[in-house]
Amino acid sequence: MSHNVLVLGSFVADVAFRMSRLPAWGETLMGETFALGPGGKGSNQAVAAARALAGSDAKVLFLSRVGEDAFGTLARDTWKEAGVDASLVSTCSTATGAAAILIDAVKGENAIIVVPGACFTLEPADVESAAAEIGAASVFLTQLELPLDTVERGLQIARKAGVPTILNPAPAPATPLPASLIGLADYLIPNETEAALLTGLPVETVEQAGLAAAALLAAGARNVILTLGARGALVATGDGQTTLVASFNAGPVLETTGAGDAFCGGFATALAEGQPLLDAVRFGCATAGISVTRAGTAPSMPHRHEIEGLLAR
Repeated sequence: MSHNVLVLGSFVADVAFRMSRLPAWGETLMGETFALGPGGKGSNQAVAAARALAGSDAKVLFLSRVGEDAFGTLARDTWKEAGVDASLVSTCSTATGAAAILIDAVKGENAIIVVPGACFTLEPADVESAAAEIGAASVFLTQLELPLDTVERGLQIARKAGVPTILNPAPAPATPLPASLIGLADYLIPNETEAALLTGLPVETVEQAGLAAAALLAAGARNVILTLGARGALVATGDGQTTLVASFNAGPVLETTGAGDAFCGGFATALAEGQPLLDAVRFGCATAGISVTRAGTAPSMPHRHEIEGLLAR
């Protein structure tokens, strides 16, 4: 039996600058390194899921759109190398998007500006054309780097087909998400910043994370997995159970940029394979734990044997 993961989301090219500290407004700093590579939350999560797959007939399908340009070529080369099925990715005349990533080389933290470009032209009708593939998937995963009505249509199709849905509400919304959108998430996966913006509550401690997760459950999510960086992930289920799953230390932290995407991709793969919820969260934490020891987003995603090796430790 196949355990396909279908990811609806974005591709943008990551333009990353590493420096000793982030600049202030009006200030010019000399950076340490510069890199251009594949990015976009949807694409990163698809790559993470594909690399995390066990050897089987399962596959990761990606639904998106890119431009007819060099960044679009970079996208397709990335998916081919990772084993992502890009047959649902269309091409248009709008330029492929890009993300400017500023990385603090000392702390490993980052600040990101995303201009989504071609993928933001994806409409609900485009998602409807992939309804058969969505309905045949074991898990449906999406984020917020697409128009909200496009994201919502994908979640609606998956929910109607009985496919478990994962919503990663990133980037953090400037305004509250519609209750109808949150209510379509079987698994809502925000980080601390996103949870705070979604609920209006502070999320600085594990206890506060529990209150924010409870608020998101009350808003309609069936389960909430609130990622807490080095503290792990807080799992709050609809039956009132709350569990903190510890993070994994795979080595010195180099860059945290792709950690959330690594978690989501790893979690989606484990869930599609039928792993119990807490085991799937541990799998996601291990995937993220390895990713932060490497530079880049898509290039930092680990392979299955690496994840299983860390879990075994």
